[in-house]
Amino acid sequence: MHRSLPAAALCAALLAAGGAAHANKYLDAMKEQLGSSGQADAGSASGGGAAALASGLGLSMPAMGNSTLGNAAGVIQYCVKNNYLSAASANSVKDRLLGMVTGQKPQQTGFANGAKGLLQGENGKSLNMKNLSSKLKEKACDYVLKNATSLL
Repeated sequence: MHRSLPAAALCAALLAAGGAAHANKYLDAMKEQLGSSGQADAGSASGGGAAALASGLGLSMPAMGNSTLGNAAGVIQYCVKNNYLSAASANSVKDRLLGMVTGQKPQQTGFANGAKGLLQGENGKSLNMKNLSSKLKEKACDYVLKNATSLL
């Protein structure tokens, strides 16, 4: 049985019974538990807490690598534009990624998709960030920034 279904049901029940504060406390506790139990996405070089949280809620974070540098740069731009990442900390990473992929058509396409909020992984998985809650978008943006930094 997949653990995310009971977790999602419990979170919905907490929202109905006690409001968002109770649900957020539960999500934070679940994030800590999943992060410490080693259930982070195997394709992640770092950012395990975000991947574990997303995985615990039924999401799978796409694996990032050299073939997805353009997409990562685009996602970082999306995250900065939508205030999920600080421009001061993220723009230098984005610019360095773009410097590594300038002129490569597949990377340019990846950047365009990323700038629209579509995270594409080397493993063929993708995640449309527009479909996520604000909290999960923030975690996904942190995941991308941490993993992109490790690829530089």
